[in-house]
Amino acid sequence: MNSFFKSICGESIAQPRTTHNVVERIGAYACEALTREVMLTPKPGLVDRRNTGAHRDMDVSTFEASIAAIGGFFPQFVASGIELAAHPVHHVLPAVRPIGVRAEEAMFRATGGVNTHKGGIFSMGLLCTAAGRLTGQGLRLTPDSLCHEVARISHGLVEAELRQGHAAATAGERLFQRHGLTGARGEAASGFTTVRHRALPIYLELKNRQTDDDTALHHALLHLMADNADTNVVSRGGMEGLDFVRRSAQSLLTDGGALHPEGHNRLIALDDAMIARNLSPGGSADLLAVTLFLAKFDPT
Repeated sequence: MNSFFKSICGESIAQPRTTHNVVERIGAYACEALTREVMLTPKPGLVDRRNTGAHRDMDVSTFEASIAAIGGFFPQFVASGIELAAHPVHHVLPAVRPIGVRAEEAMFRATGGVNTHKGGIFSMGLLCTAAGRLTGQGLRLTPDSLCHEVARISHGLVEAELRQGHAAATAGERLFQRHGLTGARGEAASGFTTVRHRALPIYLELKNRQTDDDTALHHALLHLMADNADTNVVSRGGMEGLDFVRRSAQSLLTDGGALHPEGHNRLIALDDAMIARNLSPGGSADLLAVTLFLAKFDPT
């Protein structure tokens, strides 16, 4: 683990040395994935080193402060997953929710109330917990095993939190009631299907072909934007905004995507177009970070 990720993830959990190393390493993978996602440039509508995307209240430094604040919680998710390895799977989510709540509170303190990583805390928290459970059970960590365990942990989450029949209290509930969109909860409950079947295979294939990492990530992001029913986009631009993002990303992919000789410039043009429409595919950004995390466990 390099010094940067070691410093932001901390070493605060008392564990036997071997287990401690696993806990810290997996926690560091989560921090690294979130950092690599925000630093990837250009990203249409999203915060990156080029601009603040469609946002007015955050920039790269806000994300860096947020990651520094939440980094120490990811090893806690892993450690809790290990402790819960022998427990029934339906006990897991209630047991680790308080860690997520504390991570969100730390994020808001660090960012002055700006939501930079609620989605990242949710997704990475589940993945780290799943990694801990599988480790505690002596099972191999692979993208499929991790996603399957996340699906088991998240089973019934959509029904419990979105299909309750009462008046919508959150943005996620409103979007579900209006459009049937399940957002991050649905992705988790599916075992990150969009990542497993689209972004991750594409990213790994391009890496195996010696494509440079940024190009591979940009191409994977376009696939996510073309496929993901991104609730962040819908909350800003309605279903028309989602249709614009999906059609634009698919149009680039049809013509070579990030692999096209003008791919970089075309991403910049799409960035400008999405900023003009106030569209930010934050859900796809979260799934890109999930892609990066899962790639650490590729068995090939």
